[in-house]
Parts: sequence; structure tokens; C-alpha cells
Amino acid sequence: MSRRALIQMSQEEMVAFLQEERIVTCGSLGKDGWPHLMPLWYVVREGEVWAWTFAKSQKVKNLQRDDRATIQVEAGDSYDQLRGVMMKTHVELVDDFDAVLALGLEIMGKYAGGDLGDAGREAVAAQATKRVGLRFVASETATWDHRKLGGVY
Repeated sequence: MSRRALIQMSQEEMVAFLQEERIVTCGSLGKDGWPHLMPLWYVVREGEVWAWTFAKSQKVKNLQRDDRATIQVEAGDSYDQLRGVMMKTHVELVDDFDAVLALGLEIMGKYAGGDLGDAGREAVAAQATKRVGLRFVASETATWDHRKLGGVY
């Protein structure tokens, strides 16, 4: 078996990893062709990564021009502990207020650790008027979990 095959995550491992981590790096293509990398908070819905951002942000302008993005979530502080997921995606921009609000509540609930309370929900609703949802639809996925090598390279 190849080393590459040894470190791949199963679908279940990948989803569990994505659910436990907190930051996805999104790389869209700028007007000048250079990658534009930005960290985002996110949630996983039915195996797909979803995030939200300000509608007037540079990444949205880039994605309106070219819907391709590469996203990556990674963890580990040493080579033998590295884990990650990289996806080549097409991004669907979601601007329906109710959908954006629901997404915002889900994301903020994840990062707040639970119920936002009335004030938190009101704050998310106020932000939702200026935001869009980002649905990352993967066309290719690569995963790695170096812990599976047991320290042997």
C-alpha cells in the first residue's frame, strides 16, 4: 500500500475532523490572478463546508467573477501529527436573507458553544443583512492524517 493511501482519511474521519476544527482557509482568485487567502469560521452540513462573509468583501467579488476556490482545514504542530483536508470547490453564493440568517445562527452557535440568547440572535440578524452564505461544493478532495504512520516515515 502506498504511503499516500496509508494517510488518507475515510469519509467519516474527514467529516469528524471538519466538525471538530474551527478555521477554514479559503483561497479565491483575485482579479490579477493571484490567490487571495482568508480564514473563515464555518460549519459542516451534510458533508459540505459552509461559511458566511460580508457581501462586499474581496472574496465575494472574486467568487462572483470566478466561482472556483480551494479550501483547507489543517491541524497539528509537528510532522507526525499533521492532519488536514483540502478541497477544490465551486462556491455557491447564497443571498436569501432567511438562509443567510439560519447559517449565521448555526455558525455563531458553533463558536459560542451553544445557545446565543436573545441578544446574540439579534446581533446575528443585524449582521445577516450585510452578509452572504458560501456553500463550498467539492470537485476534488485530498486528506491526510500523519498520525496513521505511527511515527514511521
